[in-house]
Parts: sequence; C-alpha cells; structure tokens
Amino acid sequence: MKTVKSPIMLDIFSKRNKIKEKKQEDKAEKIIIDYREKNSLVASYIIKEGLEVEFKELKIGDYIVMDTIIERKTVSDFISSMINQRLLKQIEEIKQYENKLIIVEGISEKELYGEENSGVNPNAIRGFLLSIALKHKIPLIFSKNSEDTAKFITILSKKKDKEINLNAKKKTLGKKEQLQFIIEGFPGIGPKKARALLEKFGSIQNIILAPTEELREILGVKSEQIREIIERKY
Repeated sequence: MKTVKSPIMLDIFSKRNKIKEKKQEDKAEKIIIDYREKNSLVASYIIKEGLEVEFKELKIGDYIVMDTIIERKTVSDFISSMINQRLLKQIEEIKQYENKLIIVEGISEKELYGEENSGVNPNAIRGFLLSIALKHKIPLIFSKNSEDTAKFITILSKKKDKEINLNAKKKTLGKKEQLQFIIEGFPGIGPKKARALLEKFGSIQNIILAPTEELREILGVKSEQIREIIERKY
C-alpha cells in the first residue's frame, strides 16, 4: 500500500532541508592570516565570528580568502608606503595573483586627503588610487575601521561562486616576467631595477657574472650586497 505523507510531515521535512541548505550556504572557508596580523583587531573580529583561521608567514599579502589575496593598509600606512614607494613593490608582488584586493582601512577615523598626511597633495593621492585601479587592475575597497574590514573578509569567505584554493592561485608569467620575478627576489631590487638589469645584461647568467662595478651603475651601494649574496655559501 502506498504511504501518503501528511501536509504537516511534508512541511517539517521541507523546513529541515531548508535549514540544512542554509547552514551549508553559511559555512565559511578557512582564512589564512599572516602571523604579523595576529594581534590586529581585524584578526580578533574574524575569530570572534567563529571562522576558521590559520596563522602562517605570508611572503605576499596579509590575508588569503579562498583564491583571493588581500593587502590591508590603514590610511596612515597607505600614505607612508606611497611616499617611500614600498607600496609600489607590494602592488607588483600581488599582481602575480589572479584575484587580488587592497583594503584601505580607517577612512572614518582619519582623512585620506587631509593636510596632516605628510604634506602630500590630495590630487597625488587620488592619482595614485586611480593608477592602482586602472593601470595595475587591482580592486580597492575603503573600510571604516578594523571591524568593517573584518566584515568584508568574513563575507568574502562565505562566497561560493569561486573554486576554493587556500594558496591563492598565481597567474602564469610570461618568459620575460619569469626572469624579472627571479631578479626581484634579491633585496632592494624592485620592478624598475630588475628590468634595467635585464635590459643591460640580457640574461640572469650575465647579471650573476657581471663585475660589481657594472652592477653599481644600476644598483648603487646595493651592488656589494647583491654580490655577497651571489657568492654566499649555503
């Protein structure tokens, strides 16, 4: 005999399935956090949300959420790293990854274009932001404070429209980019100097074999440090 479920039973099962589906949708992926962010308020808020995190040393970026690498900058840090050009190097580094994001944090706490920002012209800051978005193709998000940053990261960790990859997938580098990437691994050598070395010497082998005097033409006093690294015993 065929069993017919009552409308009440069907409703109960339907609700159970919806609750189960909702839990699966809300399940967040593990967030990888650079160990230097361990004592930050952002990390604290993320942990408070009950999300799974792992602290490890990240060579590039501050957070990895699924296949997205995130560089977090407070307003003060953004301005200072813009002035000393450290941010340019970080931008070149995170460009190696297909999915990247820069979060500028604290716009409700500190004026991004304020006169107190080491005398930097507000239009220079605007121009730099445009360069990041248009020239380097890196999305920018502006958060109010640490808690707001944590909320952005939390929401991203629950997104299901991308394949999960906790190691952040690198894009395939061209042959010239591969050579430049290797040269940029030396301390104090950014994209500009790496390109200058490769254009002058033609190959990594020629750079390694070049006399210190010739390296000095491009690297200045850094040439001695590079030579010491090349000749250093393991």
